[in-house]
Order: sequence, then C-alpha cells, then structure tokens
Amino acid sequence: MDPAAYKATVTAAFDRAAASYDQLGVEFFTPMGRRLVEHAAPREGHRVLDIGCGRGASLFPSAELVGPTGHVLGIDIAPAMVDAARAEAERQGAKNVEIRVLDGENPDLPARSFDLITGSYSVIFIPDAPSAMARYARLLTEHGRIAFTSPVFTDDTFPFLPPMFTELIPRSLLRNLPAEWQPEALQHRFNSWLGRVDDLEKTMRTAGFQDVVVVDEPVHVVVQSGEAWVDWSHTQGMRLLWQHLTAADSQQLRTRLITALDDLRDGDGPLFLDVPVRYVTATVAGR
Repeated sequence: MDPAAYKATVTAAFDRAAASYDQLGVEFFTPMGRRLVEHAAPREGHRVLDIGCGRGASLFPSAELVGPTGHVLGIDIAPAMVDAARAEAERQGAKNVEIRVLDGENPDLPARSFDLITGSYSVIFIPDAPSAMARYARLLTEHGRIAFTSPVFTDDTFPFLPPMFTELIPRSLLRNLPAEWQPEALQHRFNSWLGRVDDLEKTMRTAGFQDVVVVDEPVHVVVQSGEAWVDWSHTQGMRLLWQHLTAADSQQLRTRLITALDDLRDGDGPLFLDVPVRYVTATVAGR
C-alpha cells in the first residue's frame, strides 16, 4: 500500500462526504462519540486531542466536560470536515475548541501537551495505527489517557460493517476494488491487532500504554428504511467501497442491501440494527 495515495483517497472521500456526514437522520457516530467520551471521562481543565474529529461527535462532548479552563483540539485530514466542525463550534459558541487540518498518523504537536487523546472510528483509517499509538503516547502528560473506538473485527465478517452484511455483500462485487481495500487485506491489516483482545493489549503495551481496558458494546441504530441506510452509507467510511464499484455493481449491491434490510422491518416500521463497537481505553505507562 502506498500510504500517500491511500491518504489522498481517504481525504477526498471524506471531503466529498462532509456536507452530509452524520446528517441524514441515522444516529450512529453521535451516540458512539458521546459514549466514547463517557469511557474517556475528561475532567475540568483537561487538554484533549481528538484524532480524526470529523464533524465533532466526540469533540464537543469533551469540550462540555473540560469546561472553560480546558481546551479541546480536533484534527482531521479532510479540510471539508474541519470546516464543518469549525462552523459547528462557532454555532455553539465553543470558545475552548480549536480545529485544524492535520494528519492523525503523524500529528506535529508538542510532546506531553495533552491529558487525553480520543479517536472515534478514526484510527482504523490510519495506515500504520500501531506505530501511531507510540507517537500518541509521547503527546500525553504523565498519567495521560487514550480512548478510541473501532469496529469489532472478526475473521468471518466484512470489515467495518455489522456481521449481517457479510452475507449481503457478495465477494464477486468486490473484484474491482484496489488491493488495499480487498476484504482479505483489510482483515489482515485490522485483525492483526484489533481483532483479538490479547493482540490489542500487546500492541498498546508495546506503544507505551498500560491498564488497557477493552469493552464491546452495541450502538442501537434506528433507520427508517433500507434505502435510508444505503443512502447514509455513502456519507461515511463505506463510501470508500461504493466509489470503487462499477455503476452496474453499485446498483446491484444497492438493490440487494435495500431488499434485505427492508425484510428486517416490521411492516412500515423502522429498521433496528445493533452495531457492535469496541471501546478501548489505556493510560500512558510511567516514565
């Protein structure tokens, strides 16, 4: 994988999605971000760094808790996401919030300048996240903490999506994806450190953390229809799959997903999906 080309692809995808990201009535990133902050437990006066802040799902809950004596810096590689988060900060009058365009894999920030680092569904997009963890440890003050979320990766499920989607997305539709986006490549990249709790704990200890806690919880998602879910999927990480499909394959997958999801509804009622999420917290090891 060419890291520069990969990051350019991710940046472009989220730039195009920024206007509608988390805005189509499907509540997933917002409740997940708020729950992550509950696990992270920032305190009054804390300095917080939010990696891949997006539109601010965990950024603004952190800002509420650190109060006027604290400070929250959100960084994102996609300029359009940063613009959207800045607009929201201005709307809220959040004076303790700063947002910058910055590469979350190699953030050029002073050592020991944060009490807490958060990342909600963002570290999974970093080409070499285990190495980035070591850099995050150096950014933390003594007894500083990190908290992030990821999908619950298993060997028999499609990366990024709830387990039911493994059967709904035919492997034949993925033949045109770049090598780094093939399911096997994603599974190797993520499952090698995020899939098993003991591997995750070992990775975090190697990066300079201790007291690693891993908690898997579902986010209860309510969607009005299968079509609404598919439309929403174009505004988040799955966009990276959609944009690499041919027009025919995209239409085939769209029809297949809408039909299967609508079959789960009770008549004209909404669709209920439990999306498993992994919450990871750790404390920087003593220096």
